Parts: sequence; structure tokens; C-alpha cells
Amino acid sequence: MLTGPAAWFSALAAMARKELTIMLRYPVEFVASFAQVFIVVIVLTLAGLMFSRGGARPSAANSPVAGLVVYGFILFLFLSDTLWNIGYNIRREQKQGTLEQLYMSPASKFASLVSRISLTLVWMGLASVIVAVAMSAMIGRLPFANLPLGVFLLVMALSGTFGTGFAFAALTLRVRETAQTVVNLVQFSFMVVCAPFFPFSALPMWLRYVSYALPLSYAVDSFRSTLMGYPPGFPELAPIGVEIVIVTAFGLLMPGLGYWLYRQEEDRARRRGSLSEY
Repeated sequence: MLTGPAAWFSALAAMARKELTIMLRYPVEFVASFAQVFIVVIVLTLAGLMFSRGGARPSAANSPVAGLVVYGFILFLFLSDTLWNIGYNIRREQKQGTLEQLYMSPASKFASLVSRISLTLVWMGLASVIVAVAMSAMIGRLPFANLPLGVFLLVMALSGTFGTGFAFAALTLRVRETAQTVVNLVQFSFMVVCAPFFPFSALPMWLRYVSYALPLSYAVDSFRSTLMGYPPGFPELAPIGVEIVIVTAFGLLMPGLGYWLYRQEEDRARRRGSLSEY
């Protein structure tokens, strides 16, 4: 019998396999999700071109517009999928009646949350490649500079985003069905305040102050500015050194904070006997 870390990784692998199997058992939904990504790509690409001097014509190679829209959209995809797969899927299991049985078993609760990341990484990784190819064909060849630092910033941004998903899973246990509305509000707020599809300079000044207060804004700004090679005016929110510190702190601290919030809400639900409530 496996014990210690071996048992934990074995449980994680089994749970991740379960999540991927569920996804593949709904092929129509899987294909429809790809179609939805293409539709969103077209709409947001045309919207992003409003901020280009060339208008709707394809931009020149390595155009800042291409990197600004594409790299911001990749982070938006990961955030959206994280909220649904890590956060709202807790509610799905609660409705199906499997959440209480999971917590009555000796399986690792942390492995249960982390296993949902596997689905996000596989699906969103594939979707990101499709987005990059499709949008670069429409806008122009992507700028691709400072790759090691760009990868580091992406890893820290994703780590912080996953921590946000853990925190949202805690909120899901508290508000239950209302969580679906909250997801939609958070997605819309991110699209506006964190400016993944347009420069921060397009925001009114009062709304830009809100952007300054959110680590995700610095994740978007630093990630795309770094891969674009720091064109004039980028990064927009703070010097790149400051943004790297903020994004690194976000990536290191948010997973622990999010999981702590989830465990607090899980203990509360256990004491109240609400883990199986519809």
C-alpha cells in the first residue's frame, strides 16, 4: 500500500484522470467549446483593432497590437476556466451528491482541488495555442521577446490565478447557486478593470486607480509587455521591476491564502452539515 507522498501523488493522478475523463465523455460540449473560443477570438480581435492606427487591416510583423490582445486574452482564458473548473465545479459535485462522500473518504482534499488544475492546464494550454495562431493570422505576427522572463511571469500569474480559484471554491460553498452569477460578474470585471484586450491608457483615470489595486492587472501588464519587448509606453502601470515583485508575491502567496480560506469554509460547512445541501 502506498503511503506518504507516493499516496498523495497517486490520489492526485487518479483525480486528474477522473476530471479529464469527464471532459472527454461530452464530445459535443468539447467541440462547442473550441467553436466558442474562435467566435470570441474574432469579436475581441476586431475590438482590439480599434486601438490600432491601422484600423481593421492586419498589422505589421511584431505589432504591439497583436501582443497586447493575444497575450492578454491568454490570461483571460486561464482566469475564466479557473473560476469554473476549480471554483464552480465544487458546486457541481455538491449538486450531484458526490462532494460529501469525497470528504468522508481518506482522500486528500488538497489533491481534489489541485486535480482540477490539470483540466485547466490541458484545455487552456491547447486553447491558448489555437488563440495565438488564429489571432496572429488576423492581426499580424506575434512579438516574442524575453522568453525566460515571460515564462516566469506566466507561471507566477497562473499560480496566483489558481489560488484565486481556491478562494472562489470557498465562496461557492458559502453562496451555493449564487456562485454562477458571481463568476459572470468577476469575468466581466476582469475584462474591464484588468484590460486584457486593450491598453490601460484607454481606461478612465478613476477606473485605472482600481486597476492599480489588483495584482492581476500587473500580471497582465508585465506578461504582455515583457513578451512584446517593452515597446514605448509599456509597461503602463509601474516599472517592470516593481511589477515583477508584485506578480511574484501574488504567485507565491495567493495559493496558500486561497487554500486556507477554502479549508475554513469547508470546516464551517461540515459543522453546519451543509456539504450535501442543494
